[in-house]
Amino acid sequence: MRGPVATMHTYFVPPVPPALLFLLVLLVRVRPHTSAAMRQHVGKLYASAVSSFLFFLLVDVGVSGGNPSTERAAVSHRAAQPPLLTTPEPWHLLVTQTPAKEKAKEGETVVLNCHFSSPQRLSLADLTVKWYKEDEKGQMDLLENNVTILPNNSRIFLSGDLSQGDASLVILNVTTGDHGIYYCEVTLPDGKVVTGDGTKLRIRRALGLFGIEESIGTIIGVVAAGIGGLVILIIVLTPQLRRCALCMKQGSHQA
Repeated sequence: MRGPVATMHTYFVPPVPPALLFLLVLLVRVRPHTSAAMRQHVGKLYASAVSSFLFFLLVDVGVSGGNPSTERAAVSHRAAQPPLLTTPEPWHLLVTQTPAKEKAKEGETVVLNCHFSSPQRLSLADLTVKWYKEDEKGQMDLLENNVTILPNNSRIFLSGDLSQGDASLVILNVTTGDHGIYYCEVTLPDGKVVTGDGTKLRIRRALGLFGIEESIGTIIGVVAAGIGGLVILIIVLTPQLRRCALCMKQGSHQA
């Protein structure tokens, strides 16, 4: 009958310092007849060596065991970082209106130029154009989202090609009510609004009966000049008329 089979286990033993090996050999070789003082001295040396060995073992395990965990934690931290988001490039746009001032007569067609340029390639789907007018009555929106919003008004519309950066406005058969400052406004995809410097439109009346521009200022000037001339004429002629009247009276008495 076989006895129990011994199971062998393999353990990792750290290297033993030479001083501790020497003390172990010395302790084993001590004879029974060795003096008690000698045995006590060897025992103290053995205890000191064992303490040093244990301290060395703990320090070695702590240092060697800490590095892998630290590296794993660092790797885990780097892996947990979210990817950096790329900030989109901001939109840049320049809106130019020409000329700064425009004059027209009643019944004429006026083109108010508006051009925009940008480093990005813009298309019709990327932006919207708005035109509005400011006068003594306030602000009036004429065109929004590239479409005329004035009811029953087909005289005003876009004439430019937006894909080419042209948002010019056309006004057909202008009237005196069309005077004011016209602004071209472009809205970018990110909501940014860029407005031009504006174009001031002045409307003159058509030529009158005598070939004179019948604007309000002209009419007022003509009336004032007529009244002034009449007053001067009366002042100059009044004394002469009195003299003539006296002469006529004297002639009638002599007759």
